[in-house]
Amino acid sequence: MEMYIGLDVSLASTAICAVSAQGKIIKETTAVSEPEELVEVLQALPGSVIAVGLEAGPLSQWLHRHLTEAGFGTVLMETRQVKGALKAMPIKTDRRDAEGIARLLQMGWFRPVHRKSMSAQEMRALLSARKAVQQAAINLELSIRGVLRNFGLKMGRVAKGRFEERVQELAEGNPMLEAAAKPILTARRVLRQQQASLEKVLHDHAKSDPVCRRLMTMPGVGTLVALTVKSAVDDPERFRSSKDVGPWVGLTPRREQSGERDIIGEISRAGDVGLRTALYQAATVMLQRGRPNWLSAWALGVAKRRGKKRATVALARRIGVVLHRMWKCGTEFRFTRPGATKAAAA
Repeated sequence: MEMYIGLDVSLASTAICAVSAQGKIIKETTAVSEPEELVEVLQALPGSVIAVGLEAGPLSQWLHRHLTEAGFGTVLMETRQVKGALKAMPIKTDRRDAEGIARLLQMGWFRPVHRKSMSAQEMRALLSARKAVQQAAINLELSIRGVLRNFGLKMGRVAKGRFEERVQELAEGNPMLEAAAKPILTARRVLRQQQASLEKVLHDHAKSDPVCRRLMTMPGVGTLVALTVKSAVDDPERFRSSKDVGPWVGLTPRREQSGERDIIGEISRAGDVGLRTALYQAATVMLQRGRPNWLSAWALGVAKRRGKKRATVALARRIGVVLHRMWKCGTEFRFTRPGATKAAAA
């Protein structure tokens, strides 16, 4: 008997539902969210497992790898689509979610998600750690600014290197403020040191990676943007066309059409938030400080017609497309393109 297996994964346990090719429920059970336990349960099922489906989530990449190595055809399913389908159920439980995932798999109504390589997952972990440390340091800086502001002491604009000196200068002569500022400044100093250490690791990796070096030939694309693009895309061959990168990262407009109504709205914001942010930052740098090139000339033409904000978003989308093409073709960025500058100025 052929079966389709749906897994609803949580941190401690996983709900399992097996349905036949005709949609009949064969077995429902639970197992510990560990690869060995899941493999043992799936191997004990009475029938031939056609596919195992699980929603993309924190544990899904890890479980997908182990289930695939155990010989099961495992599919990562896009979270938004799965959640949209499961909302139709009047009662939501882990058991029913597993059943819904199994039925989506059996009907073929799902979009598969790429399982990232181990190197890409490791790089994303480094980038996430750097972002977390940076955000913690920023929160401390905002906190000490707020403490001083209560006493009418305004920090104003100050360089990172002079931040600690400025705080000490304002708190001087008030023992209570000095006592309050000291631990915050100490913690901030340690966080900034750890951030610099992480950034050095990332910078060294980008310098030694041929793909990142190639991507960084584009103006506005530095170490962090190149590493973010490489770890997010992971395998350039998984896109049939470079133009598919724009919708995948959520930089194309939403569209809602029904009958005579046809609404084109803001960008969809689907996909990787970190990658979308990195591409937007690269576009901002290219427009403000980057060396003139055919891409920035095209974006300036868009800005004249539609405004700077829309031009920056459009440029971010196109940067993603061009970076993918550079990676796939193994070429560096070309600052000029025949007819591109003239077309943008027209």
